[in-house]
Amino acid sequence: MNRRSLALAALSIVIAFAAPAGAQTQDAAAPSSPVRVAIETTAGTILAETDPRAPVTSANFLRYVDERRFDGTDFYRGMAVGPSAGLIQGGTSGAADRVLPPIAHEPTSETGLSHTDGALSMARFDPGTATGDFFIIIGDLGTLDAGRGAPGDPGFAVFGQVVEGMDVARQILAAPKSATEGEGFMRGQMLDPRIRIVSVRRVEAAPATTAE
Repeated sequence: MNRRSLALAALSIVIAFAAPAGAQTQDAAAPSSPVRVAIETTAGTILAETDPRAPVTSANFLRYVDERRFDGTDFYRGMAVGPSAGLIQGGTSGAADRVLPPIAHEPTSETGLSHTDGALSMARFDPGTATGDFFIIIGDLGTLDAGRGAPGDPGFAVFGQVVEGMDVARQILAAPKSATEGEGFMRGQMLDPRIRIVSVRRVEAAPATTAE
């Protein structure tokens, strides 16, 4: 099985705990510029920015942030793909009191984004089922972009980028994992113990400096 097949098979079974297909998409204001957020975890803080080129997905993520639905959740999965690439996944894990309606899929073929180092992307089952689980790319997994596999492959929806704290993301990817938890491709990828997401908050971007 090649790397593409492995990655997609694993991500297709992602514990995205998405709502059933056909559920109503949520209506949220789309940000017109990047919004910076601080993902505070028990392993350290990751700073990331949403990307306005993926307005639906960014708005969804920010609604979870503003309603504090990520607070007290976990990074629960670390999937290595080769020696220098992989992803870490976290979020609501289908908790009924946290999950919002699923959103429309924004493929990378439309947004122009890609699953490169530090990209934030949405976990899902079928396109249009993403809710409150996301993953961060370590290395280059452009094979998860739309159109990189079979014809019509929708890929996954990138909606932002880590701007600081990739060392924390790599630390989470390398964290201990259960040898028995998880089914199929998921076995051996579930973090044990989980890395707690203490809070996710909007923060002000650092002011630009000018040369004197």
